[in-house]
Formats: sequence, C-alpha cells, structure tokens
Amino acid sequence: MTVHARQNAARAAAAGALTAAFLGLAPLAHADDTPVAPAAPSRAGVAAAHEAAAAPTTLDTLARFFARDGAVAQAEAQPRIEGATVPVYTLAPDFVAGKDGAAVATLDFLASKAVSADGQRASVWTVPAGDTWKVVNIATGDDETRYAAEGDRKLGGGTVFREPQIDAWYVQRGDRVLPLDPDATRAVGAGGTTVDRYRARVRKEYGDKLPGSAYEKKGLAGGYAGRAETAGKPAPDPAAGRTVTVAARTDAGGPAGAVTAAAAAAAALALGGSVLAVRRLRRR
Repeated sequence: MTVHARQNAARAAAAGALTAAFLGLAPLAHADDTPVAPAAPSRAGVAAAHEAAAAPTTLDTLARFFARDGAVAQAEAQPRIEGATVPVYTLAPDFVAGKDGAAVATLDFLASKAVSADGQRASVWTVPAGDTWKVVNIATGDDETRYAAEGDRKLGGGTVFREPQIDAWYVQRGDRVLPLDPDATRAVGAGGTTVDRYRARVRKEYGDKLPGSAYEKKGLAGGYAGRAETAGKPAPDPAAGRTVTVAARTDAGGPAGAVTAAAAAAAALALGGSVLAVRRLRRR
C-alpha cells in the first residue's frame, strides 16, 4: 500500500470513528430529553382482557350496572363490548421524581368500552391475576377508549396517559405533551408543553407526595398512595365524578404492575363476586 493510500485509509478510519462516536452519543442525549415509552401489554394480554370484558358474567354485571336508578330494564339493557381494548397509563412516580430515563406514565389497567341498548356507555377495567385477566371495575362513560382514540388522532400515536390528581388526560410523543381534555388544557395550555416543562410542573405539584414521603406515610389523600399494596388508604380517585361498580376481586399481580387507586381500593372492599356501587367525587 502506498503512503497516499495509507493516509486515505487512516482518514477514513478516523472519520468512521467520529461518526460512530456521534451516533453513539446521539441516542444518549435524546434519552435524557425524551422519556422511554412505558411498557405495553402483550397482544395475548390484550386479547385475554377483551375476552374477560366480554364474558357472560361481565355482561350480566353490565346489565345490572346500566339498569341502576331505573335507567333501563335489566332484561332490556343488552350490553355489548364495542371496539378495541386499550391500555390505560397513569403519571409515573419515577417521572415525577426526575429519575433518568423514566417513562412519563406506567401501565395501570386495560379498558374496554361497553354500550347498552339505550346508548349508555361504560368502561370495563381489567387487570392481570395470575395467568388470567379479571374485571375489577365498571365506570360510567368511555373516557379511557375515547381519549386513546383522540390521542392517536392528535399526534398519530404516542402515550395517552392520565394525571389522576386533577383528572387530566394528555398524549405524549417525543418531546411534546399535548392536552386532551379541559383539565389538561388548564394545566399546560392549549398548545401543550415540552416533556421537561411538564416534568418540572408535576415535580413541583407532587414531588413531596411520592411513595415513602412523610405525606404518604400519614395516609393523607393525594400523592401516590395508589399502588395495590396501599389499597384502602385515601388516594386520588382515577374515576373522579363517575359511578364505579366493583365486579370482582383481584390481587393486581402480573405485567400491568399496579392497579389504579380506585380499582385497588374498591377491589379490597368487594366481597367475592358481589357488586358495590360507589359515587366518586372529584378532588382538586
């Protein structure tokens, strides 16, 4: 090899090393600015959750739910599960705490939209229990599936999640967090905000109310007393302003991690397969 050829080879090697270095650093810098995507349920899990929501026993409970207060005769409710079962994510404590690489939200439960013959809508919440999925709550309205669809329309995908302390829904993709409902719009503005600014906001609001904090140890409402192991303690209600019915007991184990506060607390009150209706009040 000539001297000129060796020089060209050396330059190429140096350029390649620099390119590799920049390529290697770029994802790290991006990771610092943009959270990783939260864990998603498997296709098999989503299918099992949908099956649990559409099971005859669930439909029977839905018929009673839709017939409450004489809205419709139980025999005429004819409930059905409509559309896809979707994952429901909730603002993550690790993100609020500012941990490196923490996802904005964590998977809480899966939701399926139920519709009655007279047009009433409800959301069926399912969580893993061992090798299967069980229904833990039925809530009025279809917030979960509706906002999942709205988030997909607004950003063409991303993580639709809820900030339960103020009952706000958002969608996050890349470095943007956009509002999906009036509560979220009041919090971050109609144009949304960056992930960094949203993190700063929630850290200011809830940073002293994380698991293990003095606030949480006192058993006060708020913060993050919503994990399954804190069931029964006062906590932000993820079904604010909605009627919730407990359909089954669950141990909240499995890949979904933690059941949402209302699901866990209500499930702890359920006696076997009995039904308990609770009026949820919005907390500010």
